[in-house]
Amino acid sequence: MMACQEWPEPVIRVQALAESGVTTIPERFIKPQFQRATTTNTNTNTNNTSLTFGPNQANCNINIPVIDLQHVYGSDEKMLQETLERVSEACREWGFFQVVNHGVRHELMKRAREVWREFFHLPLEVKEEYANSPLTYEGYGSRLGVKKGAILDWSDYFFLHYMPSSLRDQAKWPSLPTSLRNVIAEYGEEIVKLGGRILEIMSINLGLKEDFLLNAFGGENDLGACLRVNFYPKCPQPDLTLGLSSHSDPGGMTILLPDDNVSGLQIRRGEDWITVKPVPDAFIINIGDQIQVLSNAIYKSIEHRVIVNSNKDRVSLALFYNPRSDLLIQPAKELVTEDRPPLYPPMTFDEYRLYIRTKGPSGKAQVESLTSKCDSN
Repeated sequence: MMACQEWPEPVIRVQALAESGVTTIPERFIKPQFQRATTTNTNTNTNNTSLTFGPNQANCNINIPVIDLQHVYGSDEKMLQETLERVSEACREWGFFQVVNHGVRHELMKRAREVWREFFHLPLEVKEEYANSPLTYEGYGSRLGVKKGAILDWSDYFFLHYMPSSLRDQAKWPSLPTSLRNVIAEYGEEIVKLGGRILEIMSINLGLKEDFLLNAFGGENDLGACLRVNFYPKCPQPDLTLGLSSHSDPGGMTILLPDDNVSGLQIRRGEDWITVKPVPDAFIINIGDQIQVLSNAIYKSIEHRVIVNSNKDRVSLALFYNPRSDLLIQPAKELVTEDRPPLYPPMTFDEYRLYIRTKGPSGKAQVESLTSKCDSN
């Protein structure tokens, strides 16, 4: 347990707690009954995880759409249209999909996971040199809120800014392992490019100019991008807690590099929860609240959470692809009609983040609650 002056109470490093040999988790990590996942028998295959399918838990054979991007820039018009249609359907019906043949080298993906796993297995005193504060969250952290007495998630993380370049400060990135800074610089560049390609596809599918969403985010030089590397330690009582509580992503779009050995991400599908089964060498893409607003709710930002595992820890890399914080985000005028009026009021990303911190409800309802604000204007 480590104290950080700016936090309201001592910060608990979950990995250190897990490695101490505890057999019961502290009360601070125990979720209310209605928030917990229900655990079934642990699967012993290569995707070893305590998969959860209790009441309202979806069939384990269901998975989010997997989309091959190899035809997006090819010459086969029919295959291109089929790919665009599949992305469109995924954005409208699921809010989540996986992409393969995305243009990012598989070796770079593997190395990115490896260097961060190496970082999290460094001595605690080394990691504490990068301890974060609630002022920016940049650095090594173990909690995402400042409410005293909050129920905590079973995870540690490292958060860093990547875009715009004016906010990028490699001195705040870990210097160990020695290759980490170079790997993450290259990884960030490639993922930002991938994000731009996906925004083009989404714009085209919405009937907008192909650069509409990118420009709405501020353009390739001014958009926001930050990386949160999640470390989910083994948990002796995974049925009582979560690695990450249920939420929708407040930003534009998330590009997730999941652990290649252990599942953990769950998404809400109606009244059910589906455990996402990662495909080898794929990224998981999900719509954030800002794209739901820009698309006037044609595309959906979906509630999701992370379960934990009693046998294995997990590492995942989430790059949040966001609008520039001071740009007004509102439904595209091309998507507003008499039959479909604007569902959300104009609001900058900074204003939205302040809203959900101080006034908005938690979970998926945070963006939905804006519709009532729009109706009252």
